[in-house]
Amino acid sequence: MKRIVLIAAWLLASSSLLAQEARPLSRGQTLYLPIYSHMLYGNVSSKGGVPRVLLSAMVSVRNTDARRPIRLLSARYHDTGGKLLRDYLTVPVTIPPMGTYELFVELHDESGGSGANFMIAWDAPLAANPPMVEALHANLDSGKAVILTTNAVPVVPE
Repeated sequence: MKRIVLIAAWLLASSSLLAQEARPLSRGQTLYLPIYSHMLYGNVSSKGGVPRVLLSAMVSVRNTDARRPIRLLSARYHDTGGKLLRDYLTVPVTIPPMGTYELFVELHDESGGSGANFMIAWDAPLAANPPMVEALHANLDSGKAVILTTNAVPVVPE
């Protein structure tokens, strides 16, 4: 019983270590977001191929600021080799406070490959909380469910 109490106390104490600090306010950033248009799995076949499953990707750009809008400037989609495939935005898009803007890479779009990515640029007229940007990848075909998420990280602008 004493061991269980010690483990419970340790878990409670360590959970506070997992809390994230608030990110500093910003007037803009460029974010790198990994995208998987397919995923390799299993073993190499006798013919030398590796099985793969196609994935769609829903990109969610969430304005985490309750008072200030942010503006998406670009959402450039690159393939595994780094080649620009397309910019999903033709004009900047304003996301209102606590609003969300979504981009979608269809399941049949294999052009990005397993190393695809988005470079997403945003700005704000006044310093704001940085957005939370993540992608939800999914394939629910053939009685199987493959679902994973990726998160964006700030990078030095291109």
